[in-house]
Amino acid sequence: MPHLVLIDGPNYVFRAFHAVRHNLTNSKGEPTNAVFGYVQMLRSILKELGPTHVAVAFDPKGGTFRNRMYADYKAHRPPMPEDLAAQWPSIFDVTDAFRLNRICVEDYEADDVIATLARQAEARGWDVSIVSTDKDLMQLVGERIWMLDTMKRKDYGPEEVKERWGVGPDRIQDLLALAGDSADNIPGVPGIGPKTAVTLLEAYGDLEGVLTRAGEIKQQKRRENLIEFADDARLSYRLVALDEQVPLPIELDDLAVTEPDRERLAELFTRLEFRRMLAEFSGPAAIDTPVVPQAKPAEPVRTSTPATVTPRIDRLVNDETTLQSLLAELSSAELIALDTETTSLQAHDAELVGLSFATRAGEAWYIPVGHRSTDLLVPAPQQLPLQHVLAALKPLLEDAAKRKCGHNLKYDAQVLRRAGIELAGIAADSMLLAYCLYPAKYPPSLDSVAEDYLNYHCTPYSEVAGKGAKQVCFDEVPVSIATPYACEDADIALRLTGLLSAQLLTEGRLTRHDEIELPLSQVLADIEWTGAHVDAEMLAGLSTGFGLRIAELESQIHAAAGEKFNIQSPKQLGVLLFETLAIPGGKKTKSGQWATGQEVLEKLADEHEVPRLILQVRQLAKLKSTYTDALPKLIHRTTGRVHTSFNQAITTTGRLSSSDPNLQNIPIRSAEGREIRKAFIAEEGHTLLAADYSQIELRLMAHFSGDAALCAAFANGEDIHAATAAAVNGIALEDVSGEMRRRAKAINFGILYGMSAFGLAKQLNISRGEAQTFIDTYFERYPSVRGFMDDTLVLAREQGYVETLLGHRVYVPEISSSNGMRRAYAERTAINAPLQGSAADIIKVAMIHLHRRLRQEAPAAAIILQVHDELIVEAPVDQIDAVSAIMRQTMEQAVTLEVPLTVDIGSGHSWYDAHGL
Repeated sequence: MPHLVLIDGPNYVFRAFHAVRHNLTNSKGEPTNAVFGYVQMLRSILKELGPTHVAVAFDPKGGTFRNRMYADYKAHRPPMPEDLAAQWPSIFDVTDAFRLNRICVEDYEADDVIATLARQAEARGWDVSIVSTDKDLMQLVGERIWMLDTMKRKDYGPEEVKERWGVGPDRIQDLLALAGDSADNIPGVPGIGPKTAVTLLEAYGDLEGVLTRAGEIKQQKRRENLIEFADDARLSYRLVALDEQVPLPIELDDLAVTEPDRERLAELFTRLEFRRMLAEFSGPAAIDTPVVPQAKPAEPVRTSTPATVTPRIDRLVNDETTLQSLLAELSSAELIALDTETTSLQAHDAELVGLSFATRAGEAWYIPVGHRSTDLLVPAPQQLPLQHVLAALKPLLEDAAKRKCGHNLKYDAQVLRRAGIELAGIAADSMLLAYCLYPAKYPPSLDSVAEDYLNYHCTPYSEVAGKGAKQVCFDEVPVSIATPYACEDADIALRLTGLLSAQLLTEGRLTRHDEIELPLSQVLADIEWTGAHVDAEMLAGLSTGFGLRIAELESQIHAAAGEKFNIQSPKQLGVLLFETLAIPGGKKTKSGQWATGQEVLEKLADEHEVPRLILQVRQLAKLKSTYTDALPKLIHRTTGRVHTSFNQAITTTGRLSSSDPNLQNIPIRSAEGREIRKAFIAEEGHTLLAADYSQIELRLMAHFSGDAALCAAFANGEDIHAATAAAVNGIALEDVSGEMRRRAKAINFGILYGMSAFGLAKQLNISRGEAQTFIDTYFERYPSVRGFMDDTLVLAREQGYVETLLGHRVYVPEISSSNGMRRAYAERTAINAPLQGSAADIIKVAMIHLHRRLRQEAPAAAIILQVHDELIVEAPVDQIDAVSAIMRQTMEQAVTLEVPLTVDIGSGHSWYDAHGL
């Protein structure tokens, strides 16, 4: 459940300017108070809210569509103070340096950008926090959208909005239309203030109700003003409305939080003379006195002031004598930290440039093997031949008795495999140790983990290889510069391994790393290396077919419309639908155009052929651009396969994700989308087997809750949704209708994610009261489910975290927060994480055991994909039955639950065929 934070940039910059003393300047006399307050606010938001995604919205220069609608809009505002105007460039620089997406769209206010992003995120089930004090934005507040005033530490949900204004979020627009807004010069109706507006809305419902029945109002002056200024009220209604369909230059997924550009922040804080902030974002810091985090919660502790740097001894290995010294050191070492430097992040393309090793803290070795000179007249630097070095290291690196560690060794193992070495004896991975200790605090890069646990600032890659267009490949970096950089990686990985292993051991949680995450990383290395075979010709055929079908649909649309128009133009489409064809139900956006988004068209699809066909065109266009056009470009030229990267240490719940490309997101809901899976095929003489856990999270709910009725349904092999429908409706299983089963399915899965009556009502298109009755009846029939949820929340509040079946810990620090939204989000996480995380545990264990069994019993078969609860194996055709039996037995026996685990297995030449789609 991603958490999107939307920051109202102008709102907070103005507040910061007035909140921080105005005489705050740097030594050059440049004002810095607004920047200082803004930076403090950003740091507070990132630390306290812990968002997964962030955007900062700003207003464009000049006016917006509202100024065309009403020339006097915001006309009475005084000019911006000169001291504030001078700080805007720095504010933008700071935003960019924090690597937060800064969004400004011509002709639209920041509020409109925020509204569009909030609604998009809400539609995807995300939680949204809007950081602002602008009352206009309170229109957006709802079950998953909250508004936060971080300076006053006040948060607004639907109840808080009503408490503040006397009406709920759905009537804020009506209230402002009646009362006006002097800050934006919105006229409203003279004599009508907020309290009077509330009284009128309580009596007559909404703005139109008030205006239509104004003649009934007893107070003469009020009645006359409402009649005389009705047009002003309607204009005000349009002015305060938020445009929720702004053409954004960025997608929601692009807003993911990443590590800030610390080097750039250090430069800015130096110029601005923010000394305390500079101490945090500049380095390097000491690595000889690590700061160990507290066990509960195990959040890393970062000291405020860097200590004195202890020099590290870096040894360059570029002659035979030094190589022999290194080999002797490695042979006698109890633990070897290693790292590779390469020319590419894609293992199948990565040429070795160098290898670094460390066996004791404060000392490291670097062997350059692939550095080159960029000047034809200058010879390559002195270094040992690659094959000679590999031959010397091979016995040690392939010796399972020699314990090795590193940071993200999954990558290094593949690089060494390409060089002819099968890395063995992997004993620890500092990336996975950090993830086990405090999951999903950040994507645990070596730099971020070193800063949090060692108070050490690693040398950024840009410092040795340059930036942007001037950045060079690592093989062009001079050996003298590459040596300390590479040595640092091995040394820090060794130090982190010792520190984090000790911390996990103290907490009794090292087993999670040793028996699950570390073995899994080696399985994932093999899956990534193998890749998935994709038929480029089939994808090309699908692209052509999609293109032809789009053209055919466009002809049908023009015929159904009775005229030709630009289908890609929302403006022309809106005019056609709601003016030419006069389809009822249209709604204009705040810019005056008709809304033609996905939700609008879906509602109209049953009314007319044009919106139904437009939806098909949009779906096909997305499939074509995102998949059938893009995937062929990602097929590796040598292997003929697509090699994804599995991200093992990112998600809070412990689930794996996939990127470059994302193969866990191949669409299956539409017939055309499912066609794409036909392009994922087996090699000649092989077949694909797809094994999928059946309703694993519902089975885990039965296991954790111990509910007798739920457990009995699974034990008897009943259709769980039909069984729930029968229980909730008090009827026999055979009397359950399709509609009853649909509703039961919605609540079965909704319960897993903390769905409220509001959410269920919206999904099933029923009244909120009916939805609440349905939920109450569900808990009456399955009382132990409610007990499990209540007990989980109590435990989460006591210890600050919940755990999965196999010990993956998910911290919920906001579980007792006074902030309603943060507390609600933490409560949903606390209930869902043990279920979703335990499902991840089970598939991880299954992957480890299946990988081991296939290597021993069917070495010609291999796992090629993992997609949530599904594993795909490529196996020789003549081994289908044997491999299928291994898969079923391994997956169903991965763990023992109170209810049986069941696996559905299919086989076929393509992923489509194997999954039985």
